[in-house]
Amino acid sequence: MTDKAPKSGTLYVVATPIGNLEDLAPRARQMLESVDLVAAEDTRHTGRLLSTIGAKPRQMALHDHNEAQVVSRVIEALESGKDVALVSDAGTPLVNDPGFRLVREAHAHAVPVVPVPGASAVTAALSAAGLPTDRFCFEGFPPAKKTARREWLQARATEERTIVLYESVHRVRDSVADLADILGADREAFIGRELTKLHEQCVHATLGELSAHLEDGTIPEKGEFVFVIAGASAAPASAIDVDRLLAELADRLPAKEVAKIVAAATGLRRNELYQRVLDLKNKT
Repeated sequence: MTDKAPKSGTLYVVATPIGNLEDLAPRARQMLESVDLVAAEDTRHTGRLLSTIGAKPRQMALHDHNEAQVVSRVIEALESGKDVALVSDAGTPLVNDPGFRLVREAHAHAVPVVPVPGASAVTAALSAAGLPTDRFCFEGFPPAKKTARREWLQARATEERTIVLYESVHRVRDSVADLADILGADREAFIGRELTKLHEQCVHATLGELSAHLEDGTIPEKGEFVFVIAGASAAPASAIDVDRLLAELADRLPAKEVAKIVAAATGLRRNELYQRVLDLKNKT
């Protein structure tokens, strides 16, 4: 009789606090106490968290500079039946943090991947920003160099979804000034500084006002920053004489084709435009 291969362990993707340790979810604590191995972005940082909760799993460093080399070792541990927790320094792994290669390889090797949700600077900022959250995009850190950053922002100037960005304390003043210049000083925005920490600061204002607050020190250049920026306004359909366009096209094309073309040009609903074409035809 041959021995059966050991059952694979599970990879737990565990969110950890972004500041306040009380935000560690009970289930996340339970996982960190029970797994065989913790794959950590910084073992010293995670070691302090583990010590605080009294957990003593073995740690392995997994960060941007070694992930490609370390993944195979973690997969080997998982396939031997060990449970592994993936953590970053703060917040939810893979959200602008390491772990993508590991999670992808786990799926490729049919290893179960289980999320243990919790803190995230992105969702924390969105929840407090007072800006639309039904559609948003997370863009991470803008480029560090000014020219590249301004080109990068220009490419996002017409984005209609709410935009979430991170920024370094060393560039926050210049970045907000560039945002105000390129997206418009009157664009609504929000800065979350040191979210969930002792000196937390949440400010909702226009980009021009936020830039001024950074200049005068009302918003100190200290700590970690998250920006939430209102999306660009959609171009008004009134800029096009819709009925005239419908009438011009209706003489040359079927009503359904007319509605399709005008819907693409204006953003109006195709069904409504189709009915308007029929109404125009009936009048004539």
